[in-house]
Amino acid sequence: MNPTEKALWFVESHLPDAISLDDVAQSSGVSRFHVTRAFGAATGRSVMGYMRARRLSEAARKLAGGARDILAVALDAGYGSHEAFTRAFRDQFGTTPELVRAEGSTSNLDLVEPILMDQTFLSKLEPPRFETSRPFLIAGLGERYSCETSAGIPMQWQRFGPYIGNIPGEIAGVAYGVCVNGDDAGNFDYVAGVEVSDFSELPKEFFRVRVPAQKYAVFSHREHISTIRRTVNTIWNKWLPASGHEIADAPEFERYGPEFDPRSGNGGLEIWVPVKG
Repeated sequence: MNPTEKALWFVESHLPDAISLDDVAQSSGVSRFHVTRAFGAATGRSVMGYMRARRLSEAARKLAGGARDILAVALDAGYGSHEAFTRAFRDQFGTTPELVRAEGSTSNLDLVEPILMDQTFLSKLEPPRFETSRPFLIAGLGERYSCETSAGIPMQWQRFGPYIGNIPGEIAGVAYGVCVNGDDAGNFDYVAGVEVSDFSELPKEFFRVRVPAQKYAVFSHREHISTIRRTVNTIWNKWLPASGHEIADAPEFERYGPEFDPRSGNGGLEIWVPVKG
């Protein structure tokens, strides 16, 4: 297992949190020295430098969007004072938070985007089982992504976490990551959500997805969550063309059962790919 993949997933999943290099190393299953060297060799960045740049980049987006309270943005980015935040912000971007907020744009800033995780093929993909889903409803937080920005999905799950257990009509025990509304340019909506009994009393910011009765090829992903891109890439670019199956026009989703640990990223999940019957 590549410790850099785990480190990238952990950092993006806990971006607003006060995490240390020890936390990153523990999540990667290696020593501080090992994860530092591995991460540097793979990305050209230090672990903590990458995390700092990502936090400041997200802070810059908030400021350009008109955030009223710079201190609140600073605290969310892990800085204890306006002064410390301004100093780090200037070091990163060569300008001040006040100027970015006044200009309302990040076009002149060299923002650091999430680094994409490994996209190579699996040497052996476990054969899928085929199952026809019952119709059900999923509700949660949604974001629009492109292929280049999809590495931000772990942070979306981090934002959704506090809602779990407090959603009207929630059916507990399983979470879903649903891909819908894909276009020819590779853009798609991703919904981090749970099953609900109905849509009537949901928070207004929630996305709503109806999953129809549909035949699915169901793949088990038993490794760490950080390697899911490799499994998905293998399914779509290796297994599917050789299988003789055609994709159906229905939601594709990840199913996270009770065995999945969102803190560590271990426990496994299922990838449900809609196919024509």
